[in-house]
Amino acid sequence: MALVDGLIRELQRLPGVGPKSARRMTYHLLVHDRDGAKQLAQLMRQAAEEVGHCQLCRNLTEQPLCDICSSGKRNPAQLCVVESAADVQAIESATDYQGRYFVLMGHLSPLDGVGPEELGMEQLEQRFRSGEVKELVLATNATLEGNVTAQYIATLAEPNQINVTRIAHGVPMGGELEFVDGHTLRAAFSSRREFD
Repeated sequence: MALVDGLIRELQRLPGVGPKSARRMTYHLLVHDRDGAKQLAQLMRQAAEEVGHCQLCRNLTEQPLCDICSSGKRNPAQLCVVESAADVQAIESATDYQGRYFVLMGHLSPLDGVGPEELGMEQLEQRFRSGEVKELVLATNATLEGNVTAQYIATLAEPNQINVTRIAHGVPMGGELEFVDGHTLRAAFSSRREFD
């Protein structure tokens, strides 16, 4: 059963999916939902081929610019920096934030070989220098790496006289935005404070 074992192994690539969960998913798809398995495989292949990164904010999109960056209704003077595309979705569904985003696709982690270049810091700094950004909202995760990344970004913004704020209240230390409930995230976002 090389195919079954291979599918179980590949499903374990997903965050939070261990061997038992992967086995349960595999058997469910193959025994109870073959049509669903085919649809899932088709969509995964299509998404892997067609979804890329927004040229401006690095969010996931099928177009050169994502819906947020191409919208004339968003405030380009507000820029929220997040670690992942999932964080954008969490903020969009839980808050009334109307600015734009920059997605780092991670956080600074020298031990893992993740430096400023891998996070697009040069592109972010160009946005700061453009003069368009007036408020920078740091919404990196409340982890040691997230805080170090936020401090690094605040230092990049400083020469450009950008008001730097940090989301606060309710996001637990060590917590990740993707898993914070909507009410808590909304309160944290509306209670952001000056970053020091």
